[in-house]
Amino acid sequence: MLTLKEKISYLEQILNKIDGSFTDEIKSDLIIFFDAFVIENEQLQFLNCLNSFEEIDNWMEKLTSRIIMKFDSESEQINDFIYDFIELG
Repeated sequence: MLTLKEKISYLEQILNKIDGSFTDEIKSDLIIFFDAFVIENEQLQFLNCLNSFEEIDNWMEKLTSRIIMKFDSESEQINDFIYDFIELG
């Protein structure tokens, strides 16, 4: 089983990986949202519910897909959208 520290490190690696796609901008927003990739960051506690790198990958895929499909920059803030996704899934 992965430790929280390993999960945080993996998430940070995913977010810092630039692949030249539209998701790079979303990853930048997520880096700003999370701010510090440390165990003490309460915004990263959702990772306790994820048990593998694959689950973290799936979580990222689901979030980025939802942002692409549903986020409306004219009527909401990206930080609120991310926070709602983390809290409500």
